[in-house]
Amino acid sequence: MRFSNTMMAVMGAIALTFAGCKYDDAAEGDALAGKDRANGVGIDTVEGVTDESGMAATEVPFDKDPNYTRCTDVEFEPVYFGFDASNLSSVELAKIEAVAQHLKDNPGRVVIVEGNCDDRGSNEYNLSLGDLRAISIRDYMAVLGIAGDRMQTKSYGEEKPAVMGSGEEVWSRNRRGEFAIFKHK
Repeated sequence: MRFSNTMMAVMGAIALTFAGCKYDDAAEGDALAGKDRANGVGIDTVEGVTDESGMAATEVPFDKDPNYTRCTDVEFEPVYFGFDASNLSSVELAKIEAVAQHLKDNPGRVVIVEGNCDDRGSNEYNLSLGDLRAISIRDYMAVLGIAGDRMQTKSYGEEKPAVMGSGEEVWSRNRRGEFAIFKHK
């Protein structure tokens, strides 16, 4: 009797160990979607935004809207992210604050925040992570006073690298958020 109770306990422990070791991309994506964003601000706090893409259901993206043109007179520094992260580091906040100040000084201008990733991970995962990065930046800009209807987000995932190649230096330059500024024609 003692042997079978001990054997059952060992078998149960082994079963639990193997059940807990399975890697699941979908579960990782779900966990990533729940990560905290800048200053704990989530997507629901941005007024005028109704979906995860940063646009109202009937809204046309600024880059596809014939009433807007891309501004070529201003360029902003990219916001960099850590590996597999969408949280904003304190070092990067000043870059976002500069964009927010530009939008405050130019009320006729709007922004698309573009999220980008390095080429590690699946395309689907990187598109999701790029979206979370863009949303983190957008949410911080909302905290700074930029209206939700002046901001949209877009994820390029790994499809728009800043630097080609591999290695930590290259990957770190591709994990970024960028700003496309538009104005009414």
